[in-house]
Amino acid sequence: MMTISRFEVFNAVVESGSLTKAGETLNLTQSGISHAINSLENELGFTLLTRGRSGIYLTSNGERMLEYMRDILTLNDKMKQEAAAINGLETGVVRVGTFASIAAQWLPHIIKQFQNEYPGIEVKLFEGDYSTLEQWISNGVIDCGFLTLPVPKSLEFLPLKKDKMLCILSEQHPLHKLDKITFKQIEGEYLIMPKEGWDNEINQIFKEHNIKPNVKFQVSDDQAIIAMVQNNIGISIRPEMTLTRIPSNVRILNLEQESFRFIGIATKPNMSPAAKKMIDCVLTWLRDHNLFDF
Repeated sequence: MMTISRFEVFNAVVESGSLTKAGETLNLTQSGISHAINSLENELGFTLLTRGRSGIYLTSNGERMLEYMRDILTLNDKMKQEAAAINGLETGVVRVGTFASIAAQWLPHIIKQFQNEYPGIEVKLFEGDYSTLEQWISNGVIDCGFLTLPVPKSLEFLPLKKDKMLCILSEQHPLHKLDKITFKQIEGEYLIMPKEGWDNEINQIFKEHNIKPNVKFQVSDDQAIIAMVQNNIGISIRPEMTLTRIPSNVRILNLEQESFRFIGIATKPNMSPAAKKMIDCVLTWLRDHNLFDF
């Protein structure tokens, strides 16, 4: 008979990509993990995972089953949390997706406040780019996640902050004494861009103003982008929140027309009680620190 515990084992193996790591997470032996997966495959009548030299992979049938198992695990979590709430207890796990600037500037304070208020609820963090976070929320890997607009209509989105988009360039650059840079000037420069998945708001600016960028490099790390700009390899457009530790020889210019990335927190409908408490905590912390601007 299929059990929740076997679904948990299967999900842990998929998330970690390893029987050993899944065993460490669930406090089970590797043979216990293998036995649970084999039993599940025997009951279903087909293979869920393939094992290769470089790791473990989902079969196409495994992918189809994973979606249902995650839905069942999410509902099981909600039921446990609801029962705990009825009994006057605050327990459970909340899985939160984030990107780098939020992880560095907001989350340490928010998590501290959350753990003080709800010591029985465990917080797990998942970091990724916008498209990965969106997928994780939709697939039930995480309960809620920080995202920027636009998001799919299937997700609920609570806007939190307008983050101004700015241009950065080296003090060696001929335009470094300007207050504002025009879109025409941006077109004439080498551009250091974030990698695909991190570039939504910049592409939106280009689309709105019909800019054809001359992209020199694409890198995923903000510090790498800033280092390239610092060395006058090109200019970049970054959200204000990513520019808190900018070197003194990098100049920040306004764009000729104000543009923003709109940061919010997204969930699937019918979020768990623990996820609702996390979102309430995020809102409270932002309001207390005058950072909520919607």
